Amino acid sequence: MKIALIRERKNPPDRRVVLTPQQAAELMKKYPGLEIVAERSDIRAYTDDEYRQAGIEVVDDVSDADVLLGVKEVPVDALIPDKKYFFFSHTIKKQPYNRKLLRAILEKNIELYDHETIVDEQGRRLVAFGYYAGVVGAYNTIRTYGKKSGLFNIPRAIDLKDKNALIEQLKKIKPLLPPIKIVLTGKGRVGNGAKEILDAMGLKEVSPDAFLTKEFDEPVYTQIDVDWYNKHKEGKAFDFQEFFTHPERFEGDFEKFTKVADIYIAGHFYGQGAPYILTKEHIQAPDNKIKVVGDISCDINGPVVTTIKASTIADPIYGYDPKTGEEVYYKDSGAIACMTVDNLPNEIARDASEGFGQNFEKHIIPAFFNGDKDGILQRAKMTENGQLTPRFKYLQDYVDGKS
Repeated sequence: MKIALIRERKNPPDRRVVLTPQQAAELMKKYPGLEIVAERSDIRAYTDDEYRQAGIEVVDDVSDADVLLGVKEVPVDALIPDKKYFFFSHTIKKQPYNRKLLRAILEKNIELYDHETIVDEQGRRLVAFGYYAGVVGAYNTIRTYGKKSGLFNIPRAIDLKDKNALIEQLKKIKPLLPPIKIVLTGKGRVGNGAKEILDAMGLKEVSPDAFLTKEFDEPVYTQIDVDWYNKHKEGKAFDFQEFFTHPERFEGDFEKFTKVADIYIAGHFYGQGAPYILTKEHIQAPDNKIKVVGDISCDINGPVVTTIKASTIADPIYGYDPKTGEEVYYKDSGAIACMTVDNLPNEIARDASEGFGQNFEKHIIPAFFNGDKDGILQRAKMTENGQLTPRFKYLQDYVDGKS
């Protein structure tokens, strides 16, 4: 079997890879029938020479490969028919901007395995960049606060070597922070990645109750799950299972945090039909304190009202006017400074690639050689023989342009 690491062609460029040079070399030693090549690229976090030095051939043509591994969406005109592709297609939520991509995949008889659809029997994702999004997102949010307040100015994450370099920068400015309060939503990969950075820089974690009721003489943060920012419409006790199966029975309850928090870091997963979290009413209220929002999840026009667009690594901060709902300069008086970069792991691409590759190496590659005994590939396969697979038939109306 021949696997090709394809060149990322989406703009803005993405520097991440599915497998690092060392990981690719290890896999070829482990599986004698496996050949891995890298398509020539001048934007990867790992250079062509690094792949060559690891014994991985660098090529211009990958059309003879059986499986093609990428990170971001492959442009329609670059798709090679009759191949197996792995990449983030951003189609499983029926994203309108990628309808043509999924249609082309079907027309070209491509087997698509979206990284988001690679799950175990319990539906838990096996490969993801979420942790690294949390790491960079937390760093960028603190950086945004510094620029908004004028208290400090630290380098962009992309200009630093790795996660440890981010932490060192944050440790330096920690003494400059006033006794602000930071609320972090989410306890999954993203939320815990953000938490790790807040802990590493030396911020004190407090309970949600203490966060809401007490004053502190140092900067603090609290990490909350869905039960803290949602409540049952009928006043019943919060039940996690009911919330995830019947989100329509609940309403948002985040306002109590907007009255005391200075910074909001959004690291949650947002399910379809769930209540909105930060609303227009919240930020227009006279007692709203939030001045900085770092939306790592970046659901545009979704549960965080200030997220009206995805910002970029080159231009990561914009201002949101609570009165008009329009974009303004983030330093304007009354503006909420927003960080909504949607490809955060790209800023520490080597760290992120290594972590992603470890899981791909552990969970996915073996499935090609053990008959897919755990059903990983079968569950993840979105398209086959020009058709959506049964698990993804719900996308048919999306493909047909009916939704």
